[in-house]
Amino acid sequence: MGAYKEPHGGVLKELYLGESAAEDEQQRARDYPSWDLTPRQLCDIELLLNGAFSPLEGFMTQADYDAVLQSMRLSDGTLWPIPITLDVSQEFAEQIDSGATFALRDQEGVLVATLEVSDKWVPDKTAEAQQAFGSTDQLHPAVHYLMNVAGPVYLGGKLRGVEPPTHYDFRLLRDSPAELRGRFRKLGWRKVVAFQTRNPLHRAHQELTFRAAREAEANLLIQPVVGMTKPGDVDHYTRVRCYEHVLAEYPEQTTTLSLLPLAMRMAGPREALWHAIIRKNYGCTHFIVGRDHAGPGDDSKGEPFYGPYDAQDLYREHEQELDISMVPFQMMVYVEDRAEHVPANETRQGEKILNISGTEFRRRLQEGLDIPEWFSYPKVVAELRRSYPPRHKQGFTVFFTGLSGSGKSTIANALLVKLLENGDRRVTLLDGDIVRKNLSSELGFSKEHRDLNILRIGFVATEITKNGGVAICAPIAPYAATRRRVRDVVESAGGFVEVHVSTPLEVCEQRDRKGLYAKARAGIIKEFTGISDPYETPANPELVIDTSGLSPELAAHRIFVKLESMGFIR
Repeated sequence: MGAYKEPHGGVLKELYLGESAAEDEQQRARDYPSWDLTPRQLCDIELLLNGAFSPLEGFMTQADYDAVLQSMRLSDGTLWPIPITLDVSQEFAEQIDSGATFALRDQEGVLVATLEVSDKWVPDKTAEAQQAFGSTDQLHPAVHYLMNVAGPVYLGGKLRGVEPPTHYDFRLLRDSPAELRGRFRKLGWRKVVAFQTRNPLHRAHQELTFRAAREAEANLLIQPVVGMTKPGDVDHYTRVRCYEHVLAEYPEQTTTLSLLPLAMRMAGPREALWHAIIRKNYGCTHFIVGRDHAGPGDDSKGEPFYGPYDAQDLYREHEQELDISMVPFQMMVYVEDRAEHVPANETRQGEKILNISGTEFRRRLQEGLDIPEWFSYPKVVAELRRSYPPRHKQGFTVFFTGLSGSGKSTIANALLVKLLENGDRRVTLLDGDIVRKNLSSELGFSKEHRDLNILRIGFVATEITKNGGVAICAPIAPYAATRRRVRDVVESAGGFVEVHVSTPLEVCEQRDRKGLYAKARAGIIKEFTGISDPYETPANPELVIDTSGLSPELAAHRIFVKLESMGFIR
């Protein structure tokens, strides 16, 4: 482990052991309990170990966690806005006592680090969501993750790094803070302005970053996030290819590209400070903060989670302490009269302003419509079209949810026939009973097992969708959070259409051929959805169908028409 300071950035704390000590630690770790790191934890631990999260020396203790939530500072007073915690299952936590050491491994079992536990606690996640993200609304992706994905117990303590997480992609573009500082020093770059992005770069972004570097009289680092971003974002493989195309649009030897394996929290103003601290650790002197920096969009009431310039306001309050200068920018728009992109606040009255929102851009991609050259570079558009073809060429999932006896399976079979008749794609039916028999035969009907069954269905549906097919899923899927997780993973691969079969409970009971409802009411069957266990009604499904007055054929036809209107079928 080492700590040193260079002209670029402050003190950098690397947590890797030396070669000999790492070999010894590997030997000892064979006898330690092991925790397999989740994708988010792998991102966090990589940036902890390589110093990008300096001054942290491990996952937070409870004192640091509490202080960060309350005041955006560590317990020693150091500015730090985001909790960096190791969440684990209750079962694993019961094996670990304070002072114990355990191994942290990747998904293949490779030892990444060991952690000596100093703290173990059960957090108040509702309070954490409100303090860290300013909301408990689960439309916020970090709130949803905290409440429905993260483990219930936190472990804190110092890390001993053994081996960096392995990346096989874009290896020449992945730099540790020490490596990037060294590159800046070798190039003679004394002032470096960093640009954070999780989206493809278009002409407005290129103009914004070029102006920012020019105003700061600095060189430019484009450092996109390639860890975890917002569900539905363009995958990082496609984005990096797009960034490489845009790099050619900058003057030679002024700009460089490096990838950041960060798991974003989409925490808006707090996240802007976090991003700035990270960029300082990478050796940057300036940081661009634009409109709605790291914002997740709108909440369940249709209101933005954060104000458009809240991040800039909070940054200004702490800029001197951060010791990395902010380069603030407004949204860039295209002025047709001047044939150039300018900040929105620099437009003149009477000028014709053109702009394409992210939603409109995605619609044009999905429908194969024209994207003008003033908006994006032809090579970038071509790259995006290659990875994200129009909807009628994509795979998709139709996900039915509803009570037992609501008619899900019958409609799903009718829809299967219609899609096979259409002949555009291969179609697979994942009916609840079929999956229970062939994929989840060992599972019971506890909430944990029902969730696991639905997540298995989601995994299979994602693989089908990713490969251009159609998955029709027809489980009960009673829990909203689990359906959300399935939607998020499937939408990373293609389309997702949720159909709520809303047939009333009394109709479902009348249709009950197996006598399940009667057994549930008699207490013979425990935890039966709709009787002794809740069914959480979908808030915003793509389609709602009540089969009490609709034949299966007409219901399937309605879904088919919906798929046509959404562009999945021609």
